[in-house]
This record gives sequence, C-alpha cells and structure tokens, in this order.
Amino acid sequence: MRFDGKTVLITGAASGMGYLTGKCFVEEGGRAVLTDIDAEALERAVESLNAIREDCAIGVVCDVRDYAQVCAARDRAVERFGSIDLLVTMAGGAETRIKQAYGEFPDIPIEVYDWGLDVNLKGQFYFDHAVARQMREQKSGVIINIGSITGEEGSPGCVAYATSKSAAMNGLVKSVAQFGMPHGIRCCCVAPGPVLTRPAMANMKTLAGRAAEPQEIVDLILYLASDKAAFITGTTILIDGGRNVMFNKN
Repeated sequence: MRFDGKTVLITGAASGMGYLTGKCFVEEGGRAVLTDIDAEALERAVESLNAIREDCAIGVVCDVRDYAQVCAARDRAVERFGSIDLLVTMAGGAETRIKQAYGEFPDIPIEVYDWGLDVNLKGQFYFDHAVARQMREQKSGVIINIGSITGEEGSPGCVAYATSKSAAMNGLVKSVAQFGMPHGIRCCCVAPGPVLTRPAMANMKTLAGRAAEPQEIVDLILYLASDKAAFITGTTILIDGGRNVMFNKN
C-alpha cells in the first residue's frame, strides 16, 4: 500500500495512534499534516517525520472544537501540499478520565460532558465538513472517523464518549458516505476495542485474550485508505479482538 504523492490530515497527531498513522503514511511515500492542541508535542512529532524524509510533514496547532481553526488547518494543508487525500479524525478521549471528574452520571458537571461531546463528536463532524469541501473539489478522498467499542457497550462512567462513539458516529459516517460517493469520496469508521496506548487497556477482556497493539489499528486504517479498499464505504468496522461478542466481560 503505497501513498506516493498523497497527503493525509490527522487530528490528535502529536502522539499515540495519530502520530503512528502519520509515520506509517510517510514511510509509504506520503505526506502528513499533523494537527494537535499541544504545540510542543506537535513540533517534536513533525521533526520526527521529517527525519524520515525531508519536508514530508507539517504541523498545525488546532483545537478541534473551534471550526475556524479546523478550516485553517484544512487550508494550510492544501496550501502546502495541494490536496487532502486522507482525513483521519483521531483526536478524542473519555471526558471523565481526561477531566478527572468522577461520580454517577447526574453528578458529573455538564461542562465535562460538553467537552466530551465537542471533542469526540463535533470535532470529527467539523473536520468531515471542512475537508469534504476540498475533497469534492478534487473529486477524490477518503475520510476515516474513529469510533470505539464503548459506543457498542455503553458506559456509565463516560457517557458523552459512549454517545459520541455509537449511533451518532454511525449516522455521521453513513451520511458523509452517501454525500461523498458521487464525488469520489469514501467515508468509514474504525472502532477499536482495547488498545495498548494506556496500561489500563490491558485489563479489558477480549476473546483474543489481549488488547490490540496500536499498529494493528493503524494497519486497518491504512488498508481502508488504500485503493485496495475502493469498494468499502459507509460502514463501521469494529476491531476489538471479539470483545463485543463475549458473554462475560467482567
């Protein structure tokens, strides 16, 4: 799967699977536009990719909750590389963990849930909307949104995250795919189960008896982005080691 001459725009790309996606894309001949809210980490990530191949990556500091910043990131990508061939909306996270707000559903401040919905749902929606304009102009492109096994299971501890990663994401992906096909645009969702991006993930049970390595998730993303997946659009692919079909997850 070579991506020579192709450009990927990735959110949440200063670390973790966002960074790994950019690194693998560059190693396969492509160019990467990394966005993140953490300016220092973003600078380090871009330097690392440019060490692989000179001038193959740029960084744009972006808060996915701000549509003006989202459009600015899109415009910078096109200005620098001329196209956006792949969008991967990796930015996100469980609001109660990130905001360190614990308790039962009605006891969590609504501002915490606002943050979760804004980052996990609206952030992906904003980037899909902004980048779809460019892809329509190009008459080509692939959009890959990120869901989660939590969207299938629900979670009393991170309700906004579960809401964003379930039917809401499914509806977004199906709708963007329906819009996109006449314009040569595909849209899919990758919904991981536990991934070893945090040690706690290793404690989540799967039929496979382990959590996924980040590379396994990125490999699926790259496959969906490639011409090998030209017949796949409008669907969510759960990559969870069989967790969703387990009878006992405790």
